[in-house]
This record gives sequence, structure tokens and C-alpha cells, in this order.
Amino acid sequence: MEQKRTGGYAKAFRAAFPYTIPVFTGYLFIGTAFGVMFQEKGYNFLWAVFMSMVVYAGSGQYLAVNFFAPQVGFWDMIFMTFMVNVRHIFYGLSLLEKFGRMGKKRLYMIFSLTDETYSLLCAAKIPKDVPEDKFLFAVALLDQGYWVLGSAIGAMAGALIPFDAQGIEFAMTALFLVIFVEQWLSGGKRIPAVIGVLSTVLFRLAFGRDNFVLPSMICIMACLVFGRSHIEKKGERGE
Repeated sequence: MEQKRTGGYAKAFRAAFPYTIPVFTGYLFIGTAFGVMFQEKGYNFLWAVFMSMVVYAGSGQYLAVNFFAPQVGFWDMIFMTFMVNVRHIFYGLSLLEKFGRMGKKRLYMIFSLTDETYSLLCAAKIPKDVPEDKFLFAVALLDQGYWVLGSAIGAMAGALIPFDAQGIEFAMTALFLVIFVEQWLSGGKRIPAVIGVLSTVLFRLAFGRDNFVLPSMICIMACLVFGRSHIEKKGERGE
């Protein structure tokens, strides 16, 4: 008989925290990098914190730093933001069932769905005695808290300690690589990872660095949807 999942939010946060430690270490650094970049535009550090609270878009926020340049038009902002975040359409499709069971909390879950949070929501093993909705909510809220904290630290550091921030935006790419390697080494189903890497490389070569994201995501989603039964059978056999 399946054990009934009971408990409050405190229990859910205690259970979720260990899973979010890699994101904590990553977000502390890349959030700090964002704060530094944002402050260099001449804005008060509180604006960096506010943006991380109400926008919270990770790579989208990095991109948004460049939107403050006078030559960037309104429609350019919309198009560039859409292209950077179009992958979230596919993230959302795969989480419809989980979010649908979360009631009003699903609104925050949709808002807080970043790459790293999506990775944890898919990979984390929920304890049998913790309600799923509270556990997933705790993961998402902790991750955003780390990002806001990093943004505040970076913005204040940028205001007090002047230094050259060139290349600091690579912190986001580095975090993606760390999460990918960690999931690969943890075992489990590796076919989706292989599909993702091969599709990305193929379309990067075919369409170039500015146009490969959307076709590669469509290819990945198609492979996972139509090959789902085969992938699950492989996973059951530990392949």
C-alpha cells in the first residue's frame, strides 16, 4: 500500500533543500554576475533585486541588461526575449500534469520555471511522506530565493567594489554544464540527454548560433514524445 503523503511546508522545505544545493551554489554566482552587470548600467542595487523578484528569467535577465541601450527597439526586445525563452514552451508541456494537480500554486510554478528548476522538478525523488505539490513548490521558491540573494550581493558589490566584469556572463553557461554533468553521472535514463546533445549540435551546424534553438527544441520534443515508450523500456532495463 502506498504511504500517504502528509506534512506542512516546513517538512517540504527541509526535504527539498538538499536537492537545491547545486542550484544554490550556481545561482549565488550567476545571480551575483547579473547584479554586477545590472549595476554597471548605473541603476541602484534595489532595481536588480526587484527585477529578480518580478521577472526572474535567468538568461532572459542577462539579455535584458542590453535592452537599456538607446538603439534597442520595443519589438526587438519582444522578439529577442521570445527566442531566448521559447524553450519554456516545451518545459511547460512536459509538466502540465504535475502543475494541474497543484491548485493555485500552479500560477507561481509557471512563473518560476527556470532551466535549473525544471531540471530538479523532473529529476528529484520526492520523499514518500511529503506531499508532491508542497515539495515542488518548495524547490521553486528556494531556487528563486537563491537568485534574488545573488542579485542583491552582485549589485551591492558592483556599487562598492569597481572591477572589470568582462566575460562574467559565462557563469550562466557554466552552470548549465555542471547540471548536465551531474545528471549524467547520477545514472538513470541517458537517452534523452543523448538526443538533446545530438540534436543541438546538428542544428547548430545547420542553422548557425542565432537560429538553432527553436528547431533543435522541436526535434528534441518530437523524439521524446514519439519515442517515449522505447525510452521508458530502456530505463526499466537500466540501459
